[in-house]
Amino acid sequence: MLITALAAAWFWLDSLHARDVAVAAGKQAADRYGLQFLDDTVAFAKLWAARDADGRMRFKRTYHFEVSDTGTDRLPCRIILLGKHIEALYIPPHRD
Repeated sequence: MLITALAAAWFWLDSLHARDVAVAAGKQAADRYGLQFLDDTVAFAKLWAARDADGRMRFKRTYHFEVSDTGTDRLPCRIILLGKHIEALYIPPHRD
């Protein structure tokens, strides 16, 4: 039972760190494109196991967030992390 509790605690802390990485990446991408990062957070959407470039198993997580180009609309965006590394970042077409 102790091992299960330790594994759950590790997973929880790992998930918090991954979420922090996703928030920072979302803010950075919004700034780069001159967009507003809305709600100052990301929402967890999906989790699965995948192998990294070295063949090691990692958690692959998808987070959703929203940005705005005009201040009145919301554009849905997505970040995919493999471990703690950004694998993909999607921001839909928007006004400049």
